[in-house]
Parts: sequence; C-alpha cells; structure tokens
Amino acid sequence: MLTSVHNPLVKAIRKLHQAKYRREQAQLLLEGTHGIQEALAVAWPLQTVCYTSAWQHRYPDLAIALASRADQVQLVSPEVLQALATTVHPDGVIAVAAQLGQRTSPAKPSLGLVLAGLQDPGNLGTIIRTAVAAGCDGVWLSQNSVAADHPKVLRASAGQWFRLPLVVATSLEQTISDWSQQGVQLVATDPRAETSYWQVDLTRPTVFLLGNEGAGLAPGYRYQASLPVAIPMQGAVESLNVAIAAALLLYEAKRQRYTLAKS
Repeated sequence: MLTSVHNPLVKAIRKLHQAKYRREQAQLLLEGTHGIQEALAVAWPLQTVCYTSAWQHRYPDLAIALASRADQVQLVSPEVLQALATTVHPDGVIAVAAQLGQRTSPAKPSLGLVLAGLQDPGNLGTIIRTAVAAGCDGVWLSQNSVAADHPKVLRASAGQWFRLPLVVATSLEQTISDWSQQGVQLVATDPRAETSYWQVDLTRPTVFLLGNEGAGLAPGYRYQASLPVAIPMQGAVESLNVAIAAALLLYEAKRQRYTLAKS
C-alpha cells in the first residue's frame, strides 16, 4: 500500500490538477466510481488507477475489472487518495487516463451546441450530460472557454464526457460560417427577441449558440446567428443559468423531432 504523499507517483498525479500538465502529458484525471465505470464501458484506455482498501471492499468486481484493464493499479491510504483528488470528499478511487484527442464530429450537425466563452466547469459538465441525453451530435467550444478536460467537467458530466464529440475549435467563427453556408440554422438566445424558441422549427439542422455565464454571447457570435430567440420568463428574472438554457433548447428540439417522427 502506498502511504506517502511524497511518493513520485503521487507527485506526478497531483500535477494533473493543472491544465498545463494535462496538456503536456496528454492525460486526464478521473475521479469517482461512476466516471471510471463509464470509461471502462467505452473501453477508454486507463493508465493508472489508485484506490483505497475500503473502496476495494465496496466494489470488488470493479477492482478486478480494473486490474485487467488498467496499465497500473495501486492500493493507497485514505490520506494519499485525499492528496490525489481535487474534491473535498473523494469516494475512494481516482484514475489517470490517456487523452485521445478530439473525437470525430459531423461536418454538418443535425443538432449541435456552441459554447463561446463558458467559464464554469460544472456548467460545462452538466451541459455535456444533457447534450448526450438529448441526442446532440456534439459540443463546440471556443478557445477561451474552460478547459474541456477539467476534472470537474468530467465529474459533472456523470461519465457522459466519454460519449460525446467535444471540439475545441481553432476558429469557431469559421466553423459557424461553414455551417451557415451548408444551410444549418444558427439559433442564439436574446431576451429582446420577439420570437420564442417554442415558435421555431427545430426539426431542421440546428446549432444553438450560447455564451459566457455573465456577459452572454459575444457580439461577433451573435451577429453570425441566423435566428435570435427568447426564452419566455416572468417576474424580474432577466436570464437563466446557461446549463438550464441549454437543456430547454435541446429538449425542445428533441420534443419537436419526436413529434414529427410519430406523426
């Protein structure tokens, strides 16, 4: 059992708390049982797994699976596990996985989501989880958004991070322009818009454009949108959390497409 927080392995894994080292080492830091189960389900390559004896006793079958699927498995003390994790109360297991680069995304999405300048990793993870559930083809991020491989993004996605094309676009403006030329409907939320998102035909190829949590969608992206829509709100509420807005838009598209398929 590994008990020293000064061990070279511990020091190397702790460096992955920082985006700089994750990029340099081409590695991900996975925390928590569910995320690791999802990584196994899609055969994502796991390099090092560390867990406590208490966790091993709770999940003996999973521990056996990890022993055969990961390159290295290490039993650690609770103190070492705490040092490895970014969470206050880790559930007993962390893993280092390989970065596999950007996953293949469709050139012309049927349903896509652009996130420009998003900063909160919890919001991004929640949006990824919703996007998978709604049947989204992919999520495209601007270069100035939160790191797509942030450990909190992976945790908040409840393992769905592994199941969705997640693209950090070199030139998001050019990507959006290409979609426009291909006839993709580009929808951006605007509280001043006269059209509600309920009134728009979302059965055609559509990409939603959402922006920063505080400032909203930057003007450059807003001008590229072919259709501004409002999310109806009452009282003094001026805006919704971006993850809530994304869920409303994606599920309205899903509802319309389901209705069309059943008609």
